[in-house]
Amino acid sequence: MELRFTAAEEAFRADARAWLAENMPRTPRPTGDLRARRDHDLAWQRRMFEGGWAGISWPRAFGGRGATLMEQLIWYEEYARAGAPEISTLFVGLNHAGPTLIACGTEEQKAEHLPRILRGEVVWCQGFSEPNAGSDLASLQTRAVVEGDALVVTGQKIWTSFAHIAEFQELLVRTDPAAARHRGLSWVICPMDAPGIEIRPITTITGESDFCEVFYDRVRIPLRNVVGALNDGWRVAMATLSFERGTAFLSGQVRLARRVEELVAVARAVPGPRGQPRAIDDDEIARRLARLAAEVDAMRAMTYRSVSLAARTGVPGAEASIIRLFFSELIQRLDLLAMDVLGAAAVEGREAGAAAWATSYLTGLSQTIGGGTRDIQRNIIGDRYLGLPR
Repeated sequence: MELRFTAAEEAFRADARAWLAENMPRTPRPTGDLRARRDHDLAWQRRMFEGGWAGISWPRAFGGRGATLMEQLIWYEEYARAGAPEISTLFVGLNHAGPTLIACGTEEQKAEHLPRILRGEVVWCQGFSEPNAGSDLASLQTRAVVEGDALVVTGQKIWTSFAHIAEFQELLVRTDPAAARHRGLSWVICPMDAPGIEIRPITTITGESDFCEVFYDRVRIPLRNVVGALNDGWRVAMATLSFERGTAFLSGQVRLARRVEELVAVARAVPGPRGQPRAIDDDEIARRLARLAAEVDAMRAMTYRSVSLAARTGVPGAEASIIRLFFSELIQRLDLLAMDVLGAAAVEGREAGAAAWATSYLTGLSQTIGGGTRDIQRNIIGDRYLGLPR
């Protein structure tokens, strides 16, 4: 494992740190109002594009920065350390659809969509999961029938983040119902304003409505919007999902380390259990805080090892699933400890920032579901990393 950075990489870090310090948005990212969040994210993406920092992992030939794996690691570390805003509404376009089009799209598809994603002009959403096809993606039933020069889509998707503010969707449909489960699927670019699409927002336990149900009633999509080829969607979808576990994940890890430090500060400021003056004076709380700090460092070491290995071999390994699983469960342990430190104040909002910790706890319950459940990750680890029998 190589943990040292070259002089060129340290220079890259200095450039990134200086640019972020000078160009970060001066107003906080809006909360609650999804349209306002979208506008904020698009404006920040445009600023990064104009500064030459958009598409950090995208090849230069397609308008990206063309950064090496180590430079990507440095960028996401500096991005998180600077407190730069999350741009979650653009995640699918930048980290799913764009890289998938680069790998599998036609020249026409790339020319039409890649510049608009990088310039912060459009939002994409993902149409993979269905009510009876979540982790078991191969069982999806949304149908698409070829009629002339179009696919006619009928069916339903669910848990579609930002569908109601998106221009395009990466849509996975079944185009050959007679084929085996993993065959007969197609990956399609779906315009979200196409006639026959109905979008119903889903209100979650946090009170937000980022998720949606999407219904398709004979929605016509041009055949030229198929990415890859008809009935080749499983291969394209696996490429899409592989990008989700790339180095963009690193910014979340750096933010997690900062949140551990913030929780330590909270534990020093609020009363502890059993009448103790401070929560951190409780031996069990202190032990759990120390373990969290150690686990964040361990996760960082695992990530550095994974990036270093991929930089040498050019092939990402199954250890990405190990890191993904560890990260998702670590977030939940942190949020649970925050609830124990704050106690009733987390619900009542009596302490400054308590409501944010409570919201994080509720949101974090989905960490071991989204992007592949913990069970799916363990299956991948057992099969591809440990070589266990299927």
